[in-house]
Amino acid sequence: MAKLRPARCIREKKRPWTRQSRKKPRIGYVKGVPHTKIRRFITGTRGDYEKTFYLVGKSNLQVRDNALEAARIAISNYLQKRVKQSFYLILRKYPFQVLREHKQAAVAGADRFFSGMRHAFGKPAGQAVLLNKKDILFELRIDKKYEKVAKEAFKRAKSKLSGDYKVVAE
Repeated sequence: MAKLRPARCIREKKRPWTRQSRKKPRIGYVKGVPHTKIRRFITGTRGDYEKTFYLVGKSNLQVRDNALEAARIAISNYLQKRVKQSFYLILRKYPFQVLREHKQAAVAGADRFFSGMRHAFGKPAGQAVLLNKKDILFELRIDKKYEKVAKEAFKRAKSKLSGDYKVVAE
């Protein structure tokens, strides 16, 4: 099985070329979109919590869905060990962006392979979130006495994600 390409290959935020057809709109859809890797968008128990923390992006970028899932698991596991079930974690973005890659473009001689091709945009390989500057990625509601635990959980999540983020408390 092929490995995932590194995050630096898809981090830059750009919309891929997709065909636009007015006569036959169904031709413009991306076919064969893979399932998202994210298992849950809401974790923890709902309730009244004193503090709310946000993980906010500092720049425009794309984040792959498996990186989001890794960050969510890191936050959730750390909080469950420290505070049991007294938190409420929400992943606020959904990965709508379809990532495509040309499988043969990663090998040697790719320059000869691409000569003469017009729209060689490859097959769907995954999904990503288009994140704008100051967009909220994760929201965590927790009691005030666990403030340091929440900041440490977001610090662990930042190491799983590409790009720069800041923790904002409310």
